[in-house]
Amino acid sequence: MTSKLKLSILDQSVAVQGRSHADSIQATLALAVQAESWSYHRFWVSEHHSHPTIVGSAPEVLMAAIAARTTRIRIGSAGVMLPHYASLKVAEQFRVLDSLAPNRIDLGVGRAPGSDQRTSRLLNPDPRSSDHFPRQVQELMIWSSASQALSDKPAQSTYPTAYAVQAFPASTTAPTVWMLGSSDYGAQLAAELGLPYAFAYFITDGQGTQQALDVYRQNYQPSAAHPKPHALLCVWALAADTQAQAWRLFQSRARARMDRNLGRNAALLSPEDSIREWTPSEEQALKALRDGAFVGTGEQVVSKLQALADKHDLDEIAVITWTHDPAAQARSYELLAAASKIL
Repeated sequence: MTSKLKLSILDQSVAVQGRSHADSIQATLALAVQAESWSYHRFWVSEHHSHPTIVGSAPEVLMAAIAARTTRIRIGSAGVMLPHYASLKVAEQFRVLDSLAPNRIDLGVGRAPGSDQRTSRLLNPDPRSSDHFPRQVQELMIWSSASQALSDKPAQSTYPTAYAVQAFPASTTAPTVWMLGSSDYGAQLAAELGLPYAFAYFITDGQGTQQALDVYRQNYQPSAAHPKPHALLCVWALAADTQAQAWRLFQSRARARMDRNLGRNAALLSPEDSIREWTPSEEQALKALRDGAFVGTGEQVVSKLQALADKHDLDEIAVITWTHDPAAQARSYELLAAASKIL
């Protein structure tokens, strides 16, 4: 069995029917403050573009606002979709964030577009931008490090420009670079670069989890900052005061998932508005979704999360929760915190 489970939060600033996008952003800020009071370990925000369901498009901006409202909790991106940007600019942004909240910043990066291909081309017209991802990550690691003067001579000869240019502001602290992924690709790259790794369990419904973690751990190359591999899972979960309440709230998530499977992305509906007639194939998909869901009372959900952590030899899970009512989302996190005895 693993050590005591650490709980963190991944919030995506979900659009909700009947409320403005600004309300969704404000709800994220309020949740971050509450998360710190409940002693969550990290609070991460995501990056999506032209996505009618998810309006969190600029994690670095949200992180600055969260840093101004908190004092202890780690704050991170999950993640910055690096192929859209210049590594130097990302490093500068996160060095500023580290100056605002020293030793509290996680710089999670991913290769996925976080959008459709047309939107991706507008963010970066290079159709092969993702091909440069490994080099971008290594340059980012150089520019975001505390010293920016690593003694690895092969690396200096491979990336002479990165070592000739400095990212400011300078500091004795630095953001922690994380690799994000939902496949073996990110796991392999994280292992090669000696980075902590976050697997998007909520995207794959758990498929490929063990394989990705095996690839990461078996191929891990120790780094100065991370002598041992460190992985976590990002898991969708929902708790309420009663099991019946939790499954009622789950209707919004279920409807969003079924609509997404049909290529429809929209603001999150209320549980009541989410109910409709399902086709036989949708009923089958819904059953699979429910069977694998982490839904119930706080104690029930934490028990399932602990079992998942034990299965994969992890001591940390980041929880993502969608609800139509932000108060229900906050209550879910409060119940999980209490059940895991981290209050």
